[in-house]
Amino acid sequence: MNHEIVISGFGGQGVLFAGQLLAYAGLAEGRHVTWIPSYGPEMRGGTAHCTVIISDQEIGSPLVRNPTAALVMNPPSMEKYAPLVQAHGVLILDTTLIEQRSARSDIQTIALPAKTIADELGAPQIANVVMLGALIAATGVVTVETMNDVLAQHLSARHRDKLKANRAALARGAAYVLDRVPA
Repeated sequence: MNHEIVISGFGGQGVLFAGQLLAYAGLAEGRHVTWIPSYGPEMRGGTAHCTVIISDQEIGSPLVRNPTAALVMNPPSMEKYAPLVQAHGVLILDTTLIEQRSARSDIQTIALPAKTIADELGAPQIANVVMLGALIAATGVVTVETMNDVLAQHLSARHRDKLKANRAALARGAAYVLDRVPA
């Protein structure tokens, strides 16, 4: 098993935190993990991204050129990363902010209203966790149970009151995918 994932969106959408959570979950499951964030002037308002590799084998290079999955949370990220996803990979996009759809037929595209779901849960800033739930359901990269544990361990003291909402966001993202998979 080897998953190479790009998470991208506007600075402030929790892109880097989503990558950290995913990396911590991979570590919690005993996998080899890399996490490379993009720091710089794009941190607030511009496009920020990170890459996460989770593998059963040692990771030879932390660079991700053609991800097996991409979570895109804004139009510039869609334009940049949708063409790079490997054939048979997964593209997950937030339809609340992205009107464009991929024309590719060789990848699985999951278009969900992540920000709308987060708004319904009363925490607009957790759309990133909705997207993680969709990724987990679509790929099995880690388990939802592991991610729930990681959320409890790694939410900052400032955001501890949002643990229940984050867990609900994770479950809603996963359910969105599982409800649409043909039986």
